[in-house]
Amino acid sequence: MNGGSITLRRVLLRNLATVGRIFVQRSHIPSPAFRRILVIKPDHLGDVLLITPALRFLRTYHPRAAIVALVGPWSAPVLAHNPDINALLTLPFPGFERGHPPHPRPSRSHPFLRLLHAAALLRAGDFDTALLLRDDHWWGAALALLAGIPHRVGHAVPECGPFLTKALPWNPAQHVTRQALEVVTEERQRRATASPSAGSPPLVFLPPPGDVAWAAAWLAQHGLACDPATRRVTPPLVILHPGTGGTSKLWLPERWAAVVNALTAQYPIRVLLTGGPGEATLVQNIARLLHHPVLALVSTTSIGQLTALLGMAALVMGVDSGPLHLAVSQATPSLHLFGPGSAERFGPWGDRQRHRVLRADLWCAPCGVLNACPRGTNPSECMAALSTEQVVQAARCLLEQEGMGVAG
Repeated sequence: MNGGSITLRRVLLRNLATVGRIFVQRSHIPSPAFRRILVIKPDHLGDVLLITPALRFLRTYHPRAAIVALVGPWSAPVLAHNPDINALLTLPFPGFERGHPPHPRPSRSHPFLRLLHAAALLRAGDFDTALLLRDDHWWGAALALLAGIPHRVGHAVPECGPFLTKALPWNPAQHVTRQALEVVTEERQRRATASPSAGSPPLVFLPPPGDVAWAAAWLAQHGLACDPATRRVTPPLVILHPGTGGTSKLWLPERWAAVVNALTAQYPIRVLLTGGPGEATLVQNIARLLHHPVLALVSTTSIGQLTALLGMAALVMGVDSGPLHLAVSQATPSLHLFGPGSAERFGPWGDRQRHRVLRADLWCAPCGVLNACPRGTNPSECMAALSTEQVVQAARCLLEQEGMGVAG
């Protein structure tokens, strides 16, 4: 988008905000009551999981408030059992569908019509505060204004600012969890929480007990024993989740196979390959290059079941993806390969000694373009620059940190 288009869009959004205020009777209220709080986050699984530390702080600061999360249907399972919210609403946010149908009613498929319809529905919620937990989401900020929510907090992104009553200083390179913490704490606590150590407070995802029982039973069916008290698995389980939502973030299948072959030759482990919808071919391409049989689960588990398995592993490996963040939420050591995505903004929220990032320091990375390399390299050069040896060495360090001995 060129400079003229950006300027025009910002002018149009300012005009929309001006018109919106005409119809918002309560927008003059000087301070929030924090009685009914709407949290808006349109993103997918991993990004929504990254706001759970902020939800924990929000519940701590406002224990009697009704906290309602508004997310896309694609990420609702992440918060379905979250203890820090009172209710969960879903909305198919425009631009985030990733193949999901946008809206069942064609008359509301246009983003602006969907905005007006959603705002009308939210007015019945009588919210006094809206917290925008994606920094650049002007559509969500406009939604809060048009829904008549008097106190609206987010970051001072030029497109969002006109719709907010409090626009916090914006650092586009800041980790998204830190940004969310700033929004929920505002001025009163920001000094104390502006720079928490990564992983404090931790990500929150609690797989239901039934899913934990299912995972233990599934492992037992395949010859692995799980101690219910410690969730330790014998022999130790290593999970590889190679897939992700953006094709330019993928690593080469033959290199994943070489990593697994090196680890199984050195350590007494069992390996499980996991994948989501559309990732069966990727998993098969890796499996056929392996020297030893492995377990595989592709698009057959719920998020709770997958998370329970991740929590029982000695190590989880993969690229920049939601399941890797689920592993972090279970305090399972994890190895994340980053290329076009920013590890500073979207990297693991946890102890950096237990949750490691590998990335190539190319001049163009991270570019933020996740569907295809802008320079036309295939696979993406920033991913291809990561060597098998680098990944094997990092995996060895994590396994040995956990007390893993070599095979006899």
